[in-house]
Amino acid sequence: MAIRTTDQSNVKTIDRTARILETLKELDGARVSEVADELDLANSTAHRYLSSLKKNEFITQEGDFYYVGLRFLELADSAQNRTEVYKLAKPKVEQLAQETGERAEFIVEEHGYAVFVHRAIGETAVRANSHQGKRIPMHATSAGKVILAHSPERKVEEIIECRGLPELTSETITTREELDEELEEIREKGVGFAEEEYIQGLSTVSVPVKGSSGAIQGSLGISGPSGRMSGDNFKREIQNLLVGAANELEINIAYP
Repeated sequence: MAIRTTDQSNVKTIDRTARILETLKELDGARVSEVADELDLANSTAHRYLSSLKKNEFITQEGDFYYVGLRFLELADSAQNRTEVYKLAKPKVEQLAQETGERAEFIVEEHGYAVFVHRAIGETAVRANSHQGKRIPMHATSAGKVILAHSPERKVEEIIECRGLPELTSETITTREELDEELEEIREKGVGFAEEEYIQGLSTVSVPVKGSSGAIQGSLGISGPSGRMSGDNFKREIQNLLVGAANELEINIAYP
């Protein structure tokens, strides 16, 4: 069946709206002319979209600048609490951050990215470029690799085909052969590591969180400076904390 012109127009409008919101986020606010330049639009077209988004309270205006609005906080809260797993993971993340002093996180896969659902900062944690909702490449993070290791092969193929294996640092895995070897090791050991593969100087340790059916639900992880996250004893201590927290979370998922 042929797609009707009105349907094509509606899809184009939705796509353009999404790109405008992304642009406002990336530029941390922008004038009409800046949005128009970024998206190759006429100023009048950009203004029409911005006015509509403002009318619907998705963006706000301060002088000549438009910004992503606080209404997205309400939407974010809904997203963070849309499943029981997400709700149950939050206190575990906070507990891990307190116990380790580092950054703790609960990450899931969405649209081929590893997404921070919950994050907590410990007393000695570094404030790396991450926040709740941030999307990062699956292959360059311990959490992403843990999720890939416990996902169906077809799902892994789809993610790699869509997102590729881009090099982010000199330590990033960029070949399918190397990735497959590491995923197999993660399945055997039940833990994943990423040493400066996403951000230079930052290393992470993650373990899987599974549902009652055994399907992967997400990953609990700890991130910190590579200097502090080194050494077998330290890694083993972090791993034991993560495994214990994940086991408790899985029991709570199975027996709410």
